[in-house]
This record gives sequence, structure tokens and C-alpha cells, in this order.
Amino acid sequence: MIPIAKPNIGDEEIAAVSEVLASGIIAEGKRVAEFENAFAEYIGTEHAIAVNSGTAALHAALLAHGIGKDDEVITTSFSFIATANSIMYTGARPVFVDIEPETFNINTDLIEDSITKNTKALMPVHLYGHSAEMKHINDIAEDHDLIIIEDACQAHGATYQGKKVGSFGTGAFSFYPTKNMTTGEGGIITTNDSEVARKARMIRAHGSQERYLHEMLGYNFRMTDIAAVIGLVQLKKVDGFNLKRQKNAQLLSEGLKDVSGVTIPTVRKGCEHMFHQYTIRVNKRDELITTLNQNGIGTGVYYPRPIHMQPTYIGTGYNYDLTICEKTATEVISLPVHPGVSDNDVKHIIKTVIEEVN
Repeated sequence: MIPIAKPNIGDEEIAAVSEVLASGIIAEGKRVAEFENAFAEYIGTEHAIAVNSGTAALHAALLAHGIGKDDEVITTSFSFIATANSIMYTGARPVFVDIEPETFNINTDLIEDSITKNTKALMPVHLYGHSAEMKHINDIAEDHDLIIIEDACQAHGATYQGKKVGSFGTGAFSFYPTKNMTTGEGGIITTNDSEVARKARMIRAHGSQERYLHEMLGYNFRMTDIAAVIGLVQLKKVDGFNLKRQKNAQLLSEGLKDVSGVTIPTVRKGCEHMFHQYTIRVNKRDELITTLNQNGIGTGVYYPRPIHMQPTYIGTGYNYDLTICEKTATEVISLPVHPGVSDNDVKHIIKTVIEEVN
């Protein structure tokens, strides 16, 4: 079976973890600080604050910006539920805007119509490793004095006009095992705002800067040194991982671009797509999934149900016209694109898709 995702863990990561375990210092320590410094340099921000999940990164970033009860945060419904849940955790309300049919990212032309006196932030999602339209988002944020919190959980190394995502506002990344790089489980906040960084560090550690002195309500969002050393090794490899993803994506697109009934991914001009997922659109998705699985090819559907249609959100009084989002959710299917996918695997995937849809 060609899996839809596969962590890339090697001897270097194993050795690094063994070294930390032997040291006896396995909770948050100097290796976390090393990883934060290295990741901030990679993204191009002054600060990085490591936490224990991408969800925690989003939650802490919102809290560090003072977002809370009665505030509104404009975002997309076509994402993993953590995007919206992190907003709800603060007592604020997610306000969903429809997506672009080509990139699946938030349609920035629709944002201003959703801004109210309660709107405090914009949370674009760089879905599948492809940047949202950040120039327009920046312009809207400046015009309306709004905060930008980037959900970059799937977009390690992705760029917009030569600048890495996660550096336009306050960024949040995930290091879940299936992401482009991993720490086993973990997340990180990136920012150029020293006060936001200070508050985020307090929030992740029970609201304290000094031991047993708790200045605000906080949480236990800390990353361990075990996770951090995996991240340090993975950070040295992530550009190579991304190049392999891009190569596989290019081969898949070349093989599928003229196939009737298949819409291949679009890459926005001026962006570098890191292909956390390679996602196509097809009309008869269930049939294709069955055929691919029967031929030893793993698949994923990200996401079969938009957030606003989840039971958690239905009946909460929110009414949205998200026609493109809802239609897209019935058509998307992701194909294996990770670094473990060989050229022969790609040929097998292309051949199987063509045979099924034709």
C-alpha cells in the first residue's frame, strides 16, 4: 500500500532523542529554546514560541492578542476543525467566508462584507501548503485595524511573493506526524511582536514568567525537549522533504492535467506550494477512492464536511452562504505526495486514476 501520509524519521532523530533521554532533562529546557531560535530564523521572525500542538499554537496566539468574549474572527470553514475551535476556546466567534474554487483558500474578495464592529482578527488558512492571498489580507487588515493570525499548520516553508508564511502576522504551525516536518506532536507560534511573544510564553506555562508566580490565566501547552530535538533534526531536512513533495506534485499534475473529469491543483502566481496534500477534484469520488484502495493506493478526503456543517456548529445560530465550500467538500480527494512516494508509485497512481475516470 502507498500510504497517504508517512512520517520521515531516521537515525538522526532517534539518536537525538536518546541523547535527551540519557541527559535526564526531558521536559521543556534548553533544547526547546534552541528549536525556537532555529525555527524563528527559518520563518524570518524575531520570535518563535514552541507549544505542544498546532491547536495550542492557534489558541495561545489568539489569547496573546487579547481576543476573547464577543470578538469575531473571520476565517474559512474549509479546514480542520481546530481552526474554528481555537477561536471558540477564547469565547470569540468564528465568522466563515467562502473559498476560492481554484486554491481552496479563503476568498479575500468576500472578507470585507463580513466585517462588523466586533471583528478583531483575520485568520487565513494556508491550506494544503498553499499560501492564502496575503497582500489583499494585509491591505484589509490595515484598512480596518485588524490582527492577522495565520493558520500555517500545513504550510512549513510555503512562500508568498518570496516571504514565508507565518511571518505576515502571527503564525501558528503544527508538527503532527503527518505534517511536512514533525516533532512527534507539537506546534509553534511565530511573531515579530515582542509583547505577543511574552504573553504567549506565559500562556503556555500556566500564566507565569517566574516559577510559582502566576500573573494571568494560562495553560500547560509546553513542548518537551524530546519533541524539540526531533524538530531540530527535521528542520534541517524540511526543505529537502518539500522539494520531493513538489517534484511528486509536478509529476502528478503532468500526468493528470489533460484527464477529463479531473481538476489538478492550482498554484497562485508568486507562491511556492509545499504540497502537504496533493488534492484534486473529481465528480465520482467514492468510486475513485474504491479503485485506488483496491490497487494499493491510500487516499484522504480533506475535508468531507466543512466546519460550519459539523454537529458542533449546527444549530448555533450561524447562517452562511458557503456554496463553493460545500460543493468542494463533495469533490476533493488527496493523493499520496509525501517524500516516501517514488517515481514508480507516481506512475501507478496516475495510471489508476486515468483508468477509473475514463
